Amino acid sequence: MLPHPPRVVRLVLLTTSGELLGALPPYPVATPWWQDAHAVVQGARERFGLQVTVLRMLAAELPAPQGGAVTYLAEAEIDAPPPGVEPWRGALDDHPLRQPWARPGGPDDDLAWADAVLRDRGLTRTAPAEQMRSWNLSSLWRLRAGDQTVWLKHVPPFLGHEGAVIRRLAGGPVPALLGHDGRRILMPEIPGEDLYEADLPVRERLVSLLVGLQRDASRKVDELLSLGLPDWRAPAMTRLIADVVTRTPDLSAGDRATLDSFVDGLPERFARLAEAGLPDTLVHGDFHVGNARGDATSAVLLDWGDSGVGHPLLDQPAFLDGAPPGAVEPLRSLWSRAWRAAIPGSDPERAAELLAPVAAARQAIIYRKFLDNIEPSEHPYHARDPVAWLARTAAVVRSRRTLP
Repeated sequence: MLPHPPRVVRLVLLTTSGELLGALPPYPVATPWWQDAHAVVQGARERFGLQVTVLRMLAAELPAPQGGAVTYLAEAEIDAPPPGVEPWRGALDDHPLRQPWARPGGPDDDLAWADAVLRDRGLTRTAPAEQMRSWNLSSLWRLRAGDQTVWLKHVPPFLGHEGAVIRRLAGGPVPALLGHDGRRILMPEIPGEDLYEADLPVRERLVSLLVGLQRDASRKVDELLSLGLPDWRAPAMTRLIADVVTRTPDLSAGDRATLDSFVDGLPERFARLAEAGLPDTLVHGDFHVGNARGDATSAVLLDWGDSGVGHPLLDQPAFLDGAPPGAVEPLRSLWSRAWRAAIPGSDPERAAELLAPVAAARQAIIYRKFLDNIEPSEHPYHARDPVAWLARTAAVVRSRRTLP
């Protein structure tokens, strides 16, 4: 992979009461990822002696969520322009889709809520809060309370079922909750490390954990839907795929023809999928090793905001795509054995083959939903994704000329 271009940040500063102060000179930061607020805050402190809180992105130079010149709006704990601040003539208009943490005072409200939850548990924050991430999909803070690390997360409405899902799965391989208030959750840090570099036995354990959750949840589909999880079962998915294909204008002529035919064939595809015998159930929605934390003996599955209700093997393609080449077939085989044991007589291999283009199209649906529900200045994070995933869907369809 080519290295990501460096990120150069410009901060437009507000006071905590919302008064515009101007813009700081641009400065480079250590990480390329636009949503990484921690490096931005650290750079402002080291270069300018300022304590800032990133609110939202205003503009980006590159059409990708990493690197290049990026302008953010930030609150500063000062009452007057600092030395070196430059005039800024841009507009700071409101938008109905702006998230609470992207508004002046919003992060303070979240921290006050977290402090109240900690007090109820006999805990007090013992260090300044660290802002880790701020973008259209979440606000994330790391807090210290005595010798404990806790995490504060606030998500938008379209991911707002995360806390309810975690609470419903309590006792399983999911994070513990210290507090849950609508779209805000407070969680203790999970022992171990993020599992990006997991070896095959750990990856196999993650698959087994997910299949166990899905097996049990298949009897609770109506309850899951009542928590606000999106419906990705066959009738809803057929409508959603047709909609995202129609609403994505930048497809090549060849891809559009392939996708139109794919949409026309979805009823037959889903009928054959039903014959394979696996039940609709909980779908994690973003199942990969980076969304798990643990060690050699235990693991917890993270980030349930992307979850929904649909076919369990919707989670398989992304997990296999991220696996080392030598691990793909052992993982695929384990997945099939686990479901055959859970549902005797089922045919997971046939289901996976039928579902492959549907899973790719679901990714386009997800990114289209993001774009429909975030303000325009945040669109660069996701703007290229629907067409990219539909192109991939078309490629998968062409690689499988006939239905299994």
